[in-house]
Amino acid sequence: MNNSKKFLATAVALGLGLLATAASAQSKLSLQVVGNLGITTQYKELEEPFWSKLIPAATGGRITAAIKPWNEMGLKGPEVFRMLGQGVFDVGTSQLGFVAGDNAINDATDLAGVSPDIETFRKVTQAFRPQIERYYEQQLKVKTLGMFSFQAQVMFCRNEIKGLSDIKGRKIRTSGASQADFVSYFGASGVNMAFGEVQQSLQSGVIDCAITGTLGGYKAKWYDGAKYLYALPINFGAGMSAMNMTTWRKLDAATQKTIEAEFVKQEQAVFEQNVRENELGISCNTGGACSEGPAGTMVLVRPSAADLDLRKKALVEQVLPRWAGRCGAACVTAWNDSVGKIVGLTATAAK
Repeated sequence: MNNSKKFLATAVALGLGLLATAASAQSKLSLQVVGNLGITTQYKELEEPFWSKLIPAATGGRITAAIKPWNEMGLKGPEVFRMLGQGVFDVGTSQLGFVAGDNAINDATDLAGVSPDIETFRKVTQAFRPQIERYYEQQLKVKTLGMFSFQAQVMFCRNEIKGLSDIKGRKIRTSGASQADFVSYFGASGVNMAFGEVQQSLQSGVIDCAITGTLGGYKAKWYDGAKYLYALPINFGAGMSAMNMTTWRKLDAATQKTIEAEFVKQEQAVFEQNVRENELGISCNTGGACSEGPAGTMVLVRPSAADLDLRKKALVEQVLPRWAGRCGAACVTAWNDSVGKIVGLTATAAK
């Protein structure tokens, strides 16, 4: 081989080596992750290790992450997806009900009263998921990674409650427009309040009741101010994890597939945890066995068959029509063609 050919071969080899090094460097990415509410077992046992351990291991160290829950960052929850779309951080998790006021599509998978149990909620979520994914990609420029929930969302009340007819005139902390529509059907007032403000507001009497997950309320010590736990599942606290689209597009196809596959496993783990923890939360609040700490002394009130009927009546006569009016014709058609077929309902805007 003459000198010119040797030089060319060396240059090509060097160039290929530099390209391989550059590609390797580009495939490594450190993510800033805003996690969900930090007091929850979901965050502590599943979300935090997912990003700090599972994803780095699954990607062979190509992806690392620093994660902190939104409530420890001075945030209240509703800002998370907006800030994510703006590129303030790379990944964010929060509750869809928090941003139902931004667009009613966020309430579509978890309308108050539509899912009598968590299994139905899961089917409903998967049925409508393509619409949520499309909305977030087109409007906020974020990639939906996982869709989650908590335990059944139930009422923690200061004063005695025997059923839904007893909430008339009470001020109830709600998260999401459909929860507010639900309680107003029975003559109560929905109060929009950050999660971190609820415990003190219950203790001081600023609000009469508040709605959250059975174990989440225990972890937040709502039993200090609320004395009655009304265990009617209203909905399930739909949430979502998403990635800024610019960040997502920095990942090579193999890494994207790995992350998506890990989120499928994460969704299953969260679902199983919620099933497991629903009755645990009730027990912890009401003096039963509690693996999470000292049990509260709330009075447990189980819903009657009549209240199960009233829950559906409120859904059909007020929650669903009002939501349909807010979400618009295309959204309602998509809901009827997916969720409606699962739950046997047709949404029509209130006249």
